[in-house]
Amino acid sequence: MTREVHVVVPAGIDDLASPSGGNRYDRRVVQGLAAAGWDVRERAVPGGWPQPDAAARAGLGTALAATPDGAVVLVDGLVACGAPDVIVPAARRLALVVLVHLPLGDETGAPPELAVREREVLAAAAAVIATSPWAALRVVTWHGLDPARVAVATPGVDPAPLAPGSGGTGLLCVGALTPTKGQDLLVAALAEVRDLPWTATLVGPLRDPGHVDTVRAAVERHGLAARVRLTGSLTGGALDAAYAGSDLLVVPSRAETYGMVVTEALARGVPVLVSDAGGLPETLGRDPEGRVPGMVVPAGRVADLGAALRGWLADPDRRAGLRHSAGRRRGMLHGWEVTSRCVAEALARTSGTPA
Repeated sequence: MTREVHVVVPAGIDDLASPSGGNRYDRRVVQGLAAAGWDVRERAVPGGWPQPDAAARAGLGTALAATPDGAVVLVDGLVACGAPDVIVPAARRLALVVLVHLPLGDETGAPPELAVREREVLAAAAAVIATSPWAALRVVTWHGLDPARVAVATPGVDPAPLAPGSGGTGLLCVGALTPTKGQDLLVAALAEVRDLPWTATLVGPLRDPGHVDTVRAAVERHGLAARVRLTGSLTGGALDAAYAGSDLLVVPSRAETYGMVVTEALARGVPVLVSDAGGLPETLGRDPEGRVPGMVVPAGRVADLGAALRGWLADPDRRAGLRHSAGRRRGMLHGWEVTSRCVAEALARTSGTPA
């Protein structure tokens, strides 16, 4: 029996100029479902998701109207949760599954009405797939969903060679430059350890001009222009080289469902300093001996972030121990085939067909 799924994603998910973890997740899942024998019908919808204009909502409505009654439809939550006026009626005739990357109300600066729209959409969906256990618990408790309707499919990671690093002082931060990702916090913390040797590379699309200006102004104000580099988007070999030259990944996010960059660093044996926002500590995890392969600090606390950086930079034994733990954690990571299988199982339960 042919297993068919219609997948609705934001237009431009393959745009290398503006990469995102959510887009990469969507693409890898689509590829994994197809490799597992599903007939995948992808529909990319343009719009300023999750706050679409009338034209974007009309385009989404047209895409869903072209889908036959009873079909299984997997919709990226960035698209679905911003348009309840389109999604809720469609859910009455489709087996609609919503993929939640980050609950919309947790995005820094998000208007409160987004959380209300998300609640309406998730209540109407046949099922919900969350990209981390933390996100699943979040939508269950926040929106009052039946836990049986919420599945978890954590992101996979590709195998990678061990990073040679740069002697302990190479710091890396990977993520779109937005307030949610907290690069301003990192620059403030770096100013507190300017007496120590280090360099910091901030990789990611310059998506929020106001935040980019804030970060650049802070770099100049603290006299760090020679030590902090903003590269913009990097992909492929350039991104691999950035990881290879790093000794510590720093993830100072104010909100985060999972943090794919954490496992990308661990896959290279690079320890990670994370905030305790959302699912980040869960993603960092522990090595087989129960040791944390990095450090966890309170979200939004510059002093704690600075203290953790000082502890890393000033203590070679600590660096060696965390690098050993990261190498051990590396062998515990799973690939994208596991992610796709979890998604397939959730879709199969919705459609009543074998996965």
